[in-house]
Amino acid sequence: MSRFERPSLIREGVYHHLRRAILDGDFTPGERLGEVELGEKLGVSRTPIREALLRLTQEGLLTAEANKGVRVRTVSADEARDTYTVRAELDALAAALAATHHTPDDARALHAALHDLNRSGSDDYRDQTRLDLAFHRRIAQAAHNAPLTDLSRDLEHRIALIKHQTRTYNAHPDTQAQHEAILQAVLNRDPDAARAAARRHVQTFAALVLSDLDRAEPHATSPPGAPPPARPVPAPTPGETEC
Repeated sequence: MSRFERPSLIREGVYHHLRRAILDGDFTPGERLGEVELGEKLGVSRTPIREALLRLTQEGLLTAEANKGVRVRTVSADEARDTYTVRAELDALAAALAATHHTPDDARALHAALHDLNRSGSDDYRDQTRLDLAFHRRIAQAAHNAPLTDLSRDLEHRIALIKHQTRTYNAHPDTQAQHEAILQAVLNRDPDAARAAARRHVQTFAALVLSDLDRAEPHATSPPGAPPPARPVPAPTPGETEC
């Protein structure tokens, strides 16, 4: 997790810090987040921690358990299936609109995003996930459609949870070729080809993810204590204390 920079509004800073950590995969799906530990590591009182955890629960990133605190939410195979059904259509629309409306600046940003993803060569699934989501986010932005951008951002949060839960397919050999096909169709201003390439890409990897989740589903009833132990939360800059 990145270093916690103490903001002027502590509660907002804690919320954004923990939210980013969840979406970046610094906390494992199913992992319990304790108010006391987080407060000690971030150098703040339990109040902003409690407020942040409540907001993140309301957003669907955490799950509250009676008398047991909160955990990073895990996603069922059925929910993942529904999510990827929507993503296939939304990404297809985003690519088609990007093919029609992208600007020279968008083209440069898309090239840069894919370049960063292709050259990462990282074995860290979290880094791969971050760069993959950034590339798809650029496509949505190149569509220049505000409602679509908002919907894509909300859906990205679900996708991030699913990716961090499965971990197994971010470096699949088909990834680079499919990303290249989407980019070329967008840059060629071919909305039909862009739509088809984006839909094919999502469907390919949805099948892999759902296969993993379907196999793991019988274990979904494991006791809540089963998740991996909590990772240490990086301490804030020395000298930081609660206001």
